[in-house]
Amino acid sequence: MQLSVPAGVNVISLLWVLLDAAFLTAFLLYLFLDSSRQSFLYSLFQDVIRYGKTKVGLQRPVWLHYFDVPKRWFSHFYYVSVIWNGSLLWFFLRALLLGHPVPDWLRLLLYYLNVHPKEHILGGELSVVLALTLVWLLSVRRLMECVFVSVFSDGVMHLVQYCFGLGYYLLIGVTIISQCSLSNTVPAEDLLMQADWYHVLGVMLYIWASALQHRCHVMLANLRKSKMGTVITMNYAVPSGDWFDKVSCPHYFAELLIYISIAIVLGIWSTTWWLVVIYVLFSQALAAALCHEFYHEKFDSYPVQRKAFIPFVF
Repeated sequence: MQLSVPAGVNVISLLWVLLDAAFLTAFLLYLFLDSSRQSFLYSLFQDVIRYGKTKVGLQRPVWLHYFDVPKRWFSHFYYVSVIWNGSLLWFFLRALLLGHPVPDWLRLLLYYLNVHPKEHILGGELSVVLALTLVWLLSVRRLMECVFVSVFSDGVMHLVQYCFGLGYYLLIGVTIISQCSLSNTVPAEDLLMQADWYHVLGVMLYIWASALQHRCHVMLANLRKSKMGTVITMNYAVPSGDWFDKVSCPHYFAELLIYISIAIVLGIWSTTWWLVVIYVLFSQALAAALCHEFYHEKFDSYPVQRKAFIPFVF
């Protein structure tokens, strides 16, 4: 039996609306909640939204420690994404170029999620291929950075955050592949003929933002390494140089730009994907605000002119 939802309503879009609302609420609660009123719910809220360095010094009930998992498990998100979104890309290309039917389980999944592509996606199939490819490449790069670049301390995250991260990258791929029919067959030369200016613009922004994010991750890792690349400390230090002179978390800002670039690739008018962008905006703003707070509390000489997330804005 198909999920019971109003006619024309896409369950995936509803999920993103709920996530948008949840993270906007979390962000506003963080900004305006009275921290002097310690309670069970306040402690739980702080424990769920924080991870890594932003949990340092946080007074937590002992029982909450049982839900801690290592922050270095972030790499699991990208293992899952590389496999899952790579598989979706492979299935879609086989169906699109060779006429092979997509697996029954994928059709069943989209059916139960009530996904029927009704939006007009500029560029059609090419837009979806490029968007899914860009998400897969993002996951490959982040996985390589987690394994070969990043230096993880003994920081932790909440089990809820870990489970959410795994589900997030599963949902991202389904969101993209739902933007186009899985029954069309398009010759390779016709697929390339769909290329337009916004594809070029989106890919160029993606490359620039990805390069920025990679530089930031390398700079953060180098704070714990010697010039020879050997890890010499696990202490926290103030990052500086490049975009770190403008904001505390330029890697989070780059993440937002990456998702905006994919929106451009999808032709700008994909309502569902803009819901994803809004989620990224709120979630990264919250994470950046927490990091910004940490730097100001730990380092008395932290530059006051730096914003947290978006240069000159926030």
